[in-house]
Amino acid sequence: MSDIQGPDKSARHVAVIMDGNGRWATARGLERLKGHVKGVDRVRELVRACPDFGIEYLTIFAFSTENWKRSEREVTGLMNLFRRYIRGEAETLNKDKVRVRFIGDRSRLDAKLQGLMAELEKLTEKNTRLNLTVALNYGGRDEITRAVQRMAKAVKLGMLKPEEISEASISNFLDTADIPDPDLVIRTSGEYRTSNFLPWQCAYAEYIFTETAWPDFTLKEVVKTLNDYNGRDRRFGATAIR
Repeated sequence: MSDIQGPDKSARHVAVIMDGNGRWATARGLERLKGHVKGVDRVRELVRACPDFGIEYLTIFAFSTENWKRSEREVTGLMNLFRRYIRGEAETLNKDKVRVRFIGDRSRLDAKLQGLMAELEKLTEKNTRLNLTVALNYGGRDEITRAVQRMAKAVKLGMLKPEEISEASISNFLDTADIPDPDLVIRTSGEYRTSNFLPWQCAYAEYIFTETAWPDFTLKEVVKTLNDYNGRDRRFGATAIR
């Protein structure tokens, strides 16, 4: 349980673009991977605090389809870090009743990592205290492309009629089919773009951009951000009530 007092209310589903790990490390004369290791500490801290803050769903952007363009050394280090995290945290996540799901294209990931991901999903599938979704080799356009391909196949097989295609049916073909859309998206480290993260799901999400790098995004920063969100008037396209 967190010793930081959370807000009186909170977003049900928070999504985080965890940016700034590499720059945080470089600014301190460290190799970039050290920043990612520090970032894992923040993930662990946030996951444990979410239920105390009233957050039911947490989605984190761990690795994008574009991140393969980084140096081979950094990509290899990140993949090793993902494997270590899953092995090291599986028991704790399950004990804390956290359900873990992965979204993204797994086909490019090595077989060992894919196996660990599937094992963790199976181990935690009945947990309900927090739903943690990890976007790994994820890109929003890639997800929509794969969803369209699945829909086209369903139409070809006679399982779906073209006139039955709707916003709801499209959502059902996405990686996040059984997960509610995010209420709040947080991006750290001073970048002001969405980076192809959940474009369909975040159509009406609130965005908060902070200058703080992810390794420095403490629970106090989380509470500050949630309070900012709570002060907003979400109208979903409607006019304000006067």
